[in-house]
Amino acid sequence: MPRQPHAAAKPLPAEPAGDRDHGLSPLGPDPEAPAEPAGPLANARAALERLSTWVPIRSLARRHRRRIAEHLLALTPQDRYLRFGYPASDAQIHKYALAIDFGRDEVLGIFNRHLQLIALAHLAYGQSLPGEPGRTMAEFGVSVLPQSRGRGLGRRLFDTAGLHARNRGIDTLFIHALSENRPMLRIATTAGAIVERDGSESAAWLRLPPDSFGSQVEQALARHLGELDFQLKRQAQVLSGIVDGVAEVKAHFESSGRAAKE
Repeated sequence: MPRQPHAAAKPLPAEPAGDRDHGLSPLGPDPEAPAEPAGPLANARAALERLSTWVPIRSLARRHRRRIAEHLLALTPQDRYLRFGYPASDAQIHKYALAIDFGRDEVLGIFNRHLQLIALAHLAYGQSLPGEPGRTMAEFGVSVLPQSRGRGLGRRLFDTAGLHARNRGIDTLFIHALSENRPMLRIATTAGAIVERDGSESAAWLRLPPDSFGSQVEQALARHLGELDFQLKRQAQVLSGIVDGVAEVKAHFESSGRAAKE
C-alpha cells in the first residue's frame, strides 16, 4: 500500500531545465555515448524496438477490485511483507483492495492468456513533496506473481507509471520500500532515481520530464492496445470454453453409442 514518505526524506535538488527532456533519467544523456542519428529513420527504429518488446498493460477500474484482491492474495508471505512493508493478512489485503480510490489514483495491470492478473502497479496521486507543498508527487507500488518474474514486468509497469504521471503534470515519482527489497530499488536506480536509505527503509525519488505531444500519444496508443489485447484474450477464452463443451458433448454421445451397441 502506498505510504506517506518518512520525515527524513528530502526532495530532489533543483534540476536544470535543459535536463528535463531525456526520458525518465534525471541525469540527462551520457556525454561519452556516441551521438544517435536524428530524423524519421531513427524515430522509426526506436518505435520498432519498443514494439518488438511490447508488453500489454491495462488500466484497471472499480470493477477489477476482485481481480486485484486475488492477485495480492496469491503473493507469498515474504512477497506481501516486501510489497506492503508488513506481513499483510488476507483481511488487510481485502481492506486495501476496497480502499483504492480509482477516482484519484491509477492502477495498472498485466494479464496472461488465462486473464489472470500476474503483475499489478498502484500509482497514488495527491501527495505533496516534503518542504514544497506547492508541488505534488506520485507514489509507486508494484507486485509480480512468482511464476511471472524474470521477464521485466515490474520495470515495464514502472516505466508506464512514469509516463502516466508526467502526462498528469507530476514531476516526481516516489517509492517507499524496505531496504531489503532489492528488485524494487534496482528498478528505481536503473531508471536514474536518487535513493535515500534510512535503516530498514529506503526512499527513491525520480525526477520526471514534462509531458509532450509524443508522451500523450504514446499513452493513448498503449491504452488502446492494452484494451484490445485483453478483449482478444477474453474472446479466445470464450471460444476455448465452447470448443471444450462441444468436445465433451461429442465424447458423451460417442460413449452412449458404444454402450448401446454393446
